[in-house]
Amino acid sequence: MSLLHALRPRSIQLGPRVLSDGAPTYLIAEIGINHNGSLDNALLLIQSAARAGWDCIKFQKRTPELCVPPEQQGIERETPWGRMTYLEYRRRVEFGRPEYDAIDRACRELGIAWTASCWDEPSVEFITGYDVPFLKAASASLTDHTLLKTMRQTGIPVMLSTGMSTLAEIRAAVRLVGTQQLLLAHSTSTYPCPVGELNLRMVTTLRKLFPWVPVGYSGHETGLAPSCLAVSLGATFVERHVTLDRAMWGSDQAASLDPPRLCRLARKIRRIEQALGNGIKKVYPSEYGALTRLRRVITPPPAAGLRLIALR
Repeated sequence: MSLLHALRPRSIQLGPRVLSDGAPTYLIAEIGINHNGSLDNALLLIQSAARAGWDCIKFQKRTPELCVPPEQQGIERETPWGRMTYLEYRRRVEFGRPEYDAIDRACRELGIAWTASCWDEPSVEFITGYDVPFLKAASASLTDHTLLKTMRQTGIPVMLSTGMSTLAEIRAAVRLVGTQQLLLAHSTSTYPCPVGELNLRMVTTLRKLFPWVPVGYSGHETGLAPSCLAVSLGATFVERHVTLDRAMWGSDQAASLDPPRLCRLARKIRRIEQALGNGIKKVYPSEYGALTRLRRVITPPPAAGLRLIALR
């Protein structure tokens, strides 16, 4: 990273992209386990996100025997593959080396980055075997300090999601990980999330509390407007779950975007970035006609050599 990037608040390098205030919003399409254990589904979602102009695909990587509490492992549940224990279900939807090799090839061919939320230490080791731009600690992992230390030791940027967490827990996690190579995602861990619990002003709060850390938004609402509003509040990245069909089986599908909505959200965010501008006041050429027609007093242009003070 250049000295300029190192000195700029809220600046971090993710592969070829630099995330910072004023830069294009980094768009993360969270497939998670919405592939339902199907590599074909995952590849279709990758293609949809790439066509829609998203920057990164994200999965979830678990070691089921470590992540499913012992008291829940034997509980049976209905699944599309029949009745099975929760542990069997987690194994059924988990991708291994062949699937991730195929995912890595597809993303390289399509020019889109990919990464994963790592839920345990072996999963961190597994995912860092690939060239990923960052590692994600899911909201459920924010208080798992052993896991956070393992992520930090990789030297790869870490994204912390802050759902179901108190400010004290967030501060403790940030102290542990450090503010270098860190991203913070405001989130509410309800799927789908009611509008009254989105609390988007937390984007502003986190920006004030951690002025050197890029802050973004991981949304679980059903619509598009809150994610757009998060960008206008200063989110440098947006993460949304994606699905082939919101009616598919799975706990995250209803709070996800299908391919058409994925395209619409990307377009809306890019237009918002245009509308936000750079905060420097100027007279636009399109205003000249109105200026000459409507103003009674037209001030002369500034003398040569004088500098205009731009108020941000």
